[in-house]
Amino acid sequence: MKIVVIGAGMGGMTAAARLSRGGHEVVVFEASDQVGGKCRTEWIGKVAFDTGPSLLTLPAVYRDFFQRTGKPMGLVCPIESVNPSFDYRFTDGSNVKFSNLSRKETLDAITSSFGAEGASQWDRIMKRAERMWDVSRVPFVESELKSPLSLIKRITFLRDMKIIAPWKTLRQHADEILKDERLRYIMDRYATYSGSDPRKAPAVLSTIAFVEESFGAWHVKGGLGNLTTTVHQRALDVGVTFHLNSPVASIQTTGSKATGVVLADGTIVEADAVIANADASLVYNTLITGHKRALKKARKNIANADVSVAGFSLLLGMRKDPQQVLNHHTILFPENYDAEFDAIFNDGLPVEKPTIYICAPQDEAMSKDENLEGWFVLVNAPTHGQFDWSNHEFSSKYANSIIDQIEARGISVRDRLESLTIRTPSDLEAAVRAPGGAIYGTSSNGARAAFMRAKNRSPIKGLYLVGGSAHPGGGLPLVGISGDLVTEAIGYEKNARH
Repeated sequence: MKIVVIGAGMGGMTAAARLSRGGHEVVVFEASDQVGGKCRTEWIGKVAFDTGPSLLTLPAVYRDFFQRTGKPMGLVCPIESVNPSFDYRFTDGSNVKFSNLSRKETLDAITSSFGAEGASQWDRIMKRAERMWDVSRVPFVESELKSPLSLIKRITFLRDMKIIAPWKTLRQHADEILKDERLRYIMDRYATYSGSDPRKAPAVLSTIAFVEESFGAWHVKGGLGNLTTTVHQRALDVGVTFHLNSPVASIQTTGSKATGVVLADGTIVEADAVIANADASLVYNTLITGHKRALKKARKNIANADVSVAGFSLLLGMRKDPQQVLNHHTILFPENYDAEFDAIFNDGLPVEKPTIYICAPQDEAMSKDENLEGWFVLVNAPTHGQFDWSNHEFSSKYANSIIDQIEARGISVRDRLESLTIRTPSDLEAAVRAPGGAIYGTSSNGARAAFMRAKNRSPIKGLYLVGGSAHPGGGLPLVGISGDLVTEAIGYEKNARH
């Protein structure tokens, strides 16, 4: 069976490798000059930056991938624990550091910073998140999500719904349990993991906090881009063919079945199945024409879904200061978190005083000069389209405003700054063909958001979708799971014919 994959992101590559290992002929066409999609480590001068994901959670997804396709992950791409996993800082001068893989140590830190009652409340919400994870993991994450009816038929449906509480938003859930505003800010942040507004996103997103705590936050030596490199090499080793700088112009169909692709240069490539590792809106609104009836619902869902947040980022080459060493992940919360969500989701404007995320890996393999280090600074932003990010003068002023806010929190930047590179949502859109620079495609705003996300098995026979805009969502583990789901769907259909 010949399979064409559109896009060499992590979901596309993991699916390609597993299918090739299973005996299929697999060819990948990537529009850009590199693989990995948003997961990349970039060198600027003598320092490297993780400009996409900055940590790996649920490493079992990739351990399983490497185990199924050849050598174990530990032999080809070792990972190391990030501890503390996060250093959260607040405008009142308080802070708390969450420990990696230890709820006890995290609760001790919360007790020390906010008091025993705060720790008790965090423990309570984590226990609830664990129960949510237990009942949602298989039907919502590790299985194809077909329709609400498929869940209603489950024998444990009523019990599961009571635990998941789909009628509650993440904000409502946190307000009921967490009385300290600082802990509520931390919980709100987990909505942004899927580019969402905590006031609209479902309470079940609290499971991200549980997953992070229980399965760990991990770093890949030399940067997360090394995971991309290793997955790509594994795909090559098992026989996948890659063509870079080869954008796909359209998906060919015959009747109601996908039969191949047409490249931008006019080349027609026939296939028995097509896997699209591209944004679902591009797949259904640009790469496929016609099929109005079959794709009506899918296109309607995309049109009705809220777009996820984009990101405005600074890549700072910094001289090291032994008196001021940041943890791997530092989060600077603003005084008013709601103002951030109002600006992005209601007004479509850059946030004047945003939450500032700083990734400063203490990894000597990410610098060619022992006196230099790289900081990746990210703030949530509206997409290019909601706001015109092509204005370079504004971007420069906004970058300086972000640096001013970092320095106001006691972290020196300018007196150590060696290089500054600005990346806007329009830059991300151009680099990886993410519409508007949306990091996760669509958000998880609303109880039905999961069902509005593009399904892995499209309405067009022989066409499948993987990646952050498809089920089960964005982030390294979820796009890896989407690759697994598509692999199983194609493998099932192959076996069913014999």
